[in-house]
Amino acid sequence: MHRSLLVRLALATVIAVATLVSVPVRAAGADKFEGTINDYTDPASAVGAWQLTGKWSVHLKGTSGKADFTASIAMIRPGSGASPHTHHVLLENGTVTQTATGWAIEGEPTITSNGAAAFAGSTVVVEITGGAAVLPSNVRFTFGGPAVGHFSSASIDGVVAVD
Repeated sequence: MHRSLLVRLALATVIAVATLVSVPVRAAGADKFEGTINDYTDPASAVGAWQLTGKWSVHLKGTSGKADFTASIAMIRPGSGASPHTHHVLLENGTVTQTATGWAIEGEPTITSNGAAAFAGSTVVVEITGGAAVLPSNVRFTFGGPAVGHFSSASIDGVVAVD
């Protein structure tokens, strides 16, 4: 009986160590993600080229199927530095869908331009994706509705900060 207990303890230790070794850099069960945005809009688009920089965060609300997304974005014309301005994006209780490589969150956000309400009736889809080594590693958000006239219909890409 004593030997059986030792075998069970040894097996439990091996399983625990194997589990720790195979865990990705960011555990899949984490509920808060954040990172940075550093992207450019397409210079051939109707709105012309803009450099977008800033920070973003997502808070998944357990198993509710809901999440909050926030982004602070500075926009400036690359090269000339003309027309600098800011946007804040707040999506509360966005609908979360699990994807093969992460999550998609969508809903109707509140968007500001230099602190004033803007682009009412717009939508946003936030995709948080990654791979086996770093889950998640990337963020991409895409606007729909009136915001497309300013941000374009192309996605805005960023990175997930790894602790």
